Amino acid sequence: MSNAMYNKMWHQTQEDLGSLLVKEAEKRTEPLGTQAFILQLLATFYVNYVQIFRDLEDVYDQMVHPQKRILIRKILDGVMGRILELKHEMVELELTEFQYFDDILQDLKLAPQQLDIPIPKYFLKEKLEVVKGREKILSQILADTGFSLSDKKYPIKPMPLEEAVKVIQVSERARQGRLRAMFMKQIYLQDCRAKQARLSGEKFADMGAAALRIQKVWRGFRQCKRTEREREEEMIFLGMNPPPSFHEVSDAVLQADRVAHLRNEVQMRHEEEYRDALVTIQDNLRLMEGPDIKENLQDQIRHWFIECRNLTGSFPDYPKEEEGGSAVIFSNKTPQQVIEDILESQEEEEKSKKKKKKKESKPEKEKEKKETKEKNKEEEEEWKMSPSVFLPTMEEGNNTYRDLWKNRDESWNFPQGYDPEMIKEVKRKEVESEIRMQVDELMRQELKNLKLAVNREKESAAKPGKKNKKGKKGKKGKRGKKDKDLTADRTTESLYKELVEEGLLIQSLKVNLSDYIGEYSYLGTTLRQVSIEPMPSLLDVRQLVTLYGILPLGSAAVHEKAPLVKSLLLAGPSGVGKKMLVHAICTETGANLFDLSAANIAGKYPGKSGLQMMLHLVFKVARQLQPSVVWIGDTEKIFYKKVPQAEKAMEPKRLKKQLPKILKLLKPEDRILIVGTTHRPFDAELQSFCRVYQKIILVPRPDYASRYVLWKQILQRNGGVITEALNVSCLAKISDGFTQGDIVHVVKQVLTERRVRQQQYKPLMAVEFVAALTSMSPVYQEEEDSFKNWYAKTPMGKKRALVLTGGNPENEKDKGKKKENKGKKEKMKK
Repeated sequence: MSNAMYNKMWHQTQEDLGSLLVKEAEKRTEPLGTQAFILQLLATFYVNYVQIFRDLEDVYDQMVHPQKRILIRKILDGVMGRILELKHEMVELELTEFQYFDDILQDLKLAPQQLDIPIPKYFLKEKLEVVKGREKILSQILADTGFSLSDKKYPIKPMPLEEAVKVIQVSERARQGRLRAMFMKQIYLQDCRAKQARLSGEKFADMGAAALRIQKVWRGFRQCKRTEREREEEMIFLGMNPPPSFHEVSDAVLQADRVAHLRNEVQMRHEEEYRDALVTIQDNLRLMEGPDIKENLQDQIRHWFIECRNLTGSFPDYPKEEEGGSAVIFSNKTPQQVIEDILESQEEEEKSKKKKKKKESKPEKEKEKKETKEKNKEEEEEWKMSPSVFLPTMEEGNNTYRDLWKNRDESWNFPQGYDPEMIKEVKRKEVESEIRMQVDELMRQELKNLKLAVNREKESAAKPGKKNKKGKKGKKGKRGKKDKDLTADRTTESLYKELVEEGLLIQSLKVNLSDYIGEYSYLGTTLRQVSIEPMPSLLDVRQLVTLYGILPLGSAAVHEKAPLVKSLLLAGPSGVGKKMLVHAICTETGANLFDLSAANIAGKYPGKSGLQMMLHLVFKVARQLQPSVVWIGDTEKIFYKKVPQAEKAMEPKRLKKQLPKILKLLKPEDRILIVGTTHRPFDAELQSFCRVYQKIILVPRPDYASRYVLWKQILQRNGGVITEALNVSCLAKISDGFTQGDIVHVVKQVLTERRVRQQQYKPLMAVEFVAALTSMSPVYQEEEDSFKNWYAKTPMGKKRALVLTGGNPENEKDKGKKKENKGKKEKMKK
């Protein structure tokens, strides 16, 4: 796509965003009806914002104009934050983490793939050099300490000479034995044919019969092939089968990739030119227009001095630097308007003094009555959308687009470089503010001299009072206390190295979130209409990981303002890809990965002081090198109901009391996410478990649709060729209950290098994978039901169950509180 196409795409997206903002503003003022209608409205807004987000992400990634990209980035972050806000509202209303939009997609005529939230490429692109440098340092430390990953994966053991000779002899004798067996088989078959000919007594004199038999076989074979070819063409024509070149990458796609790469290079070059222009244009403005700006400001302020003296009889007080100096007085105003403001302010001060006296005489009972009335009004009002933090930024960005870019003539700027006139407009204000600060210092001194000349006695009486005030302010500033820094004398590099050597900071695997393969749940809405809670699909899980983990960690602006998610729990059977999702979060955001699993921290930093130091090191480095992910594998061990005898020496419950304290210390500015993974959550104490983890995502075993996609994708990635001989649907059916890890293991076990080479004359068949599958143990329905029952006991699960049975979760909260208070009273009596 060319620059004009991306500009057109941006204009269209901005128009859609503008109309969506108008609709949302209208619905915000209107009282809404039933909960079903509210959910439908929120879901429609959510789907529309996702479409806008997808388009804006493409535009921002490929747009080369640097000033346009600044505005698009601002709007992109606003849309991203609004999506998270809408998701939060839907979860609070529907009381479940998973929402389904089948009916809305059908109404809007969208495919399920268009609901997938893309991960902005700028998350990694803008800090690619930092991530690469950090990876080099990490690999160097691992190599120096002897913990290299390559050594662990492929250990090289020395072999004695005698053993090596024996291995060669065995392989050579085996090769000779195979050749001898083939030769003996040929001789045996030849003898069998000769015996058969002698017994039957047939002679090969009748050449016509032989030719007729050959013709019959050949014509049958040719007709079979022709029928197969015609059937294949018909299936392709009907759209039942893909065309032969469907899986091949076309020349157009390759060309598009090359153009995208070139656009990225042009984008970087334009960004550098824009940064250089910011400095040069500002210096030129300071030299050319600086003296004139200074003279105008001085004349303006002097005129203000004289007018105030004439009107009030005394010189005014000059505004302080903290208040903004003379900019507060002359912000887009003429001297006459300034004088009128002074007179109005004097009148308002007199009126306000009179009002204060009247208010003090009123009794406090009226205030209480007002508060009760307001509360009653709020209860009577129907549900309205909660205020958004990101809507003002989107509206501001949309207004800026409408004023600056919508009707702007860019015929002169074909390569889409920076616009110097726009830079001048911005930098002229900065130069003016710099010069204004200098002028303010001069004019303050001039005003002092004028006051001294006119009113020397008043000025001398006011001086000692000012000195005392300054002294008091200095004392107040000294009272503030800061938290203790246990490693204030150490550098971040030394702390980083120590954590790597201790194995607490590990190297994340290069796994993209798109590698977590699955299929959509097409019947989610239909099942819920019949009061059946559907099991989430793998792509629903992937969507939640994107919303709760990747988007907030990738953007600092979104993380500070969006609904804060500090901790995330991934619960599910072994092999469903929980660890893979943790590594995918780190890969997509360029985050550091800290491992605080019970098995990993066993024996490290012993004692209370050691534990305090370990957590201090981890979270100090995590803050300084954010974004960061703190992973706690097998997190149920930290919250064991009863520690097994074999694990008591490991002290798995070391972090139980510390984790809630750590979560309280995390602020919106800290892009740190605590992620726990567990395959046995029912072994943990539920209350403390749910108190630590803010969001709980149940990762299920793959359903039939996901298994079908998994088999196809994993076979192709491991060199397998899917033909008609391989029944993928049959494999998906018989692998019911097996996890993604099991399927990957089976495919790698069957598709050896030799088997991949044999595919040309011996295509893959489903029978080959059955034997490998039978050696694996599946996830039975009882185990999946145990996960469902456990999730139903969590706070969110209880609320959802109450809603399904027609209860009110708010009433249940009050009952729970009463029970807790009764329990506490009984304990106190005992």
